[in-house]
Amino acid sequence: MKIKIDNKEIDVRANQTILNVASEAGIHIPALCHKEGIEPYSSCMVCVVKDKKTNNFIPSCTAMIQDGMDIDASGEEVVYLRKKAVELLLIEHRAECEAPCRIVCPAGYNIPLMNRLLQAGKTEEAIELAVKEISTPRIVCSDCPGYCENACRRKKIDEPVSIRNIMLFVYSNIRRENESDPDNSQDASMQEENLTKKVTNHVRKRFSSRIGKLEQVEQKEWLKECLEDSTRIREITGFTVAGNEASNCMHCDCRAANDCRLRDVAVELNVKDPSGKLVNAPILKKISRSADLIFENAKCIKCGLCVRACEDNKDQPSLCFINRGFISIISEPLTEEFENIQKKKADIYIDVCPTGALTRFS
Repeated sequence: MKIKIDNKEIDVRANQTILNVASEAGIHIPALCHKEGIEPYSSCMVCVVKDKKTNNFIPSCTAMIQDGMDIDASGEEVVYLRKKAVELLLIEHRAECEAPCRIVCPAGYNIPLMNRLLQAGKTEEAIELAVKEISTPRIVCSDCPGYCENACRRKKIDEPVSIRNIMLFVYSNIRRENESDPDNSQDASMQEENLTKKVTNHVRKRFSSRIGKLEQVEQKEWLKECLEDSTRIREITGFTVAGNEASNCMHCDCRAANDCRLRDVAVELNVKDPSGKLVNAPILKKISRSADLIFENAKCIKCGLCVRACEDNKDQPSLCFINRGFISIISEPLTEEFENIQKKKADIYIDVCPTGALTRFS
């Protein structure tokens, strides 16, 4: 059989989808609810194409090829519908790609990741992150009035995390290492140039989803990631102290910020985040420490990949849909606890999730 995709004639085999054929032919069609090896189910409609013979718009992930098809996979009408599909997903996607503290940071330091590493006691990794990000003769925090702490969401509950002092403490350890190693010295003008590049490539230039209006009960959902009895500390005198204060970070960023297919597609299609958000799913965090899994339902686009990737059985409960219509959400079975999700299945969920709804907790 032969079909055409974007005026390119392709020899095809039977029982293939348009998306499969296009992929094999090197023709890119974006998709969010599709994953190779998992039974396809049209959900997101981002992979829509046009059958030029019938003038119908069809999802390429489930539409089977027919001999003589003439498919438009990149025309204006097709791209327009894809944009609308992504916009509809983003209307319900109540999440922020980057935490407010990082967005306002003049250098875009990855503050949430630094806090996670310190909280977990991963001192060497925290230093490595600082070395990677602070490749200048001075840290921006030295002259900064603390924009990050002013934007910290913890401030609305009690007081902001002592971000500036944490960063200055970690930097002081880098400086001591550099001073003891002459090979790490660098021309001052070159270091200043690196700082300029860092600020120029600031995180704010990337697509960033917004969370919309927050209810007070939703704000406190982030506290689930904080230690309940953690003491607040302003003066950072050691890595243990830094870790204790970092444990007060609510981690309102997205762990999948650099590995999010929804974000990538939004960038590809030049889609802006909608100004209004539909609150069909309130901010809610479910954490399974045994499976090292966290589920944030407000980031879920209901593609169903996690449900289709794992079959449920009595001994190994899997995620499923509950409720109906617009209020349907992904959840553990009604008879189970989220903590009972198996570690093996958690890894599968994280791999197939196209957003940061299902990620590793630690």
